[in-house]
Amino acid sequence: MDRFGGLLMLFAGALAVTSFAPFGVYPVVIGSLLLLFNQWSRDTPGQSFRRGFLFGLGFFGAGVTWVFNSIHVFGHVPVSGALGVTLGLVITLSLYPAVLGYCLGRVYRTASWPVLVLAFPAGWVLSEWLRSWLFTGFPWLNIANSQIDSPLAGYIPVLGVYGTGWLLALLPALLLAVIRNQQRLISVTLLVMVLVAGVLLDRVQWSTPRGEAIQVSLVQGNISQEDKWAPENLLSTFSRYTDLTFGSQVSDLTIWPETAIPAFHDQVNDGFIAYLETELEKSGASLLTGIPVLDRQRWEYYNAVITLGGEQAFYYKQHLVPYGEYLPLRWLIGHALDALAVPNADFSSGTDTQPLLLAAGYPVATSICYEVVFGEQIIKALPEAAMLVNVSNDAWFGDSLAPHQHLEMARMRAKETGRPMLRATNTGISAIIDDRGRITQQSPQFEIAVVTGAVTPMQGATPYVRMGNVPIVILSVACLLLCWLTCRQRSSRVPGEGV
Repeated sequence: MDRFGGLLMLFAGALAVTSFAPFGVYPVVIGSLLLLFNQWSRDTPGQSFRRGFLFGLGFFGAGVTWVFNSIHVFGHVPVSGALGVTLGLVITLSLYPAVLGYCLGRVYRTASWPVLVLAFPAGWVLSEWLRSWLFTGFPWLNIANSQIDSPLAGYIPVLGVYGTGWLLALLPALLLAVIRNQQRLISVTLLVMVLVAGVLLDRVQWSTPRGEAIQVSLVQGNISQEDKWAPENLLSTFSRYTDLTFGSQVSDLTIWPETAIPAFHDQVNDGFIAYLETELEKSGASLLTGIPVLDRQRWEYYNAVITLGGEQAFYYKQHLVPYGEYLPLRWLIGHALDALAVPNADFSSGTDTQPLLLAAGYPVATSICYEVVFGEQIIKALPEAAMLVNVSNDAWFGDSLAPHQHLEMARMRAKETGRPMLRATNTGISAIIDDRGRITQQSPQFEIAVVTGAVTPMQGATPYVRMGNVPIVILSVACLLLCWLTCRQRSSRVPGEGV
């Protein structure tokens, strides 16, 4: 029976991935969490740890194993090294639900109604929040990301990804209470209220137009990783992007992907950059493009975005990718990774006080690749920013789930902030996303494409922009404490009952 329960948890975790893009079957995650919560409410702390770990193995094993593809196929790391890094990541991530299950079982030894509806959802959300910043953070597959098209989507600009995740985790807890006939009427009422309120909130317009719509073009060069950095391909890369940009009517704002210019800024400033400035001046247009920057005085280099067609300015990436853009604990594990032939870079991170870039006359909140998954970083640029811009090189992910999941998280940032998101990638998926998180135009993957459309700059602040994650973290901690006090009082009245 124990083996069957473990296999069920493994299956439930893997099945939950179908709630996310590209599948988008958003109710499935509710069923998966219902199975997990039901198991936790019956298990000992040790069993809850094991079941939570198996759920995590299924969930993250199915949802983030694209990491192997990135490391082995495009990073040219041997299979053994790529498998080791991928397995280590999946195991580490699986410890979050494992430790949560143990703590819930240890502290709350009864499956009472308050434990189900207060402790379980609050614990889950705090676990995801910890995962977003502990060890530099990895908030991939936060459960609320799967609800961008669900009845809960109305909560996203109000509560953000974690508040919406709290309500999402509340639904299986309430369903389980209904099944067990625990406060059935109250549970059903709360279920209906959560869903109805989400639908009603989705009708609220949290931001308003800041000016007239502008024409935007996202250029997708579709240059393979093998060719991107080869010196002999530099001129053909320049030619491709300029032909796609200036070959027809130039948009008010054109965006090229992450490191679309595969050379340091100072190497091309007097040549290619000067040519771009001249062409942009003819039409009064703006261009944002990814480009690496080398500070030759300090010998620090940055993954950057430059704005052209006006005064040049840079945005330096702040949240670097561990092992991809920098090596954590280099002093401890650097030699071991060198022995495995794991490539690692030493990018420097930009500060969090950088001024916003101006493009087509509007301030924009800029993020590079991985940064778009951190909602708390994006809202730092609000409400000043009129638009969100994300440049990425999802070629690293290959033909996997990751580009679809990445786009889904970009949609969440648009919905949270009430701002249009302009997302330009090297191989797709490039997309124009409106201020309600809806895709209005997008490119196919692995094709040369230009995504063009009208975008309206926006102003105002959603509740999430104003409050951030602090309220939901405080609420979750309060729920756990309240539940603990309730259980403690009950145990003091009933001899022999555990706390």
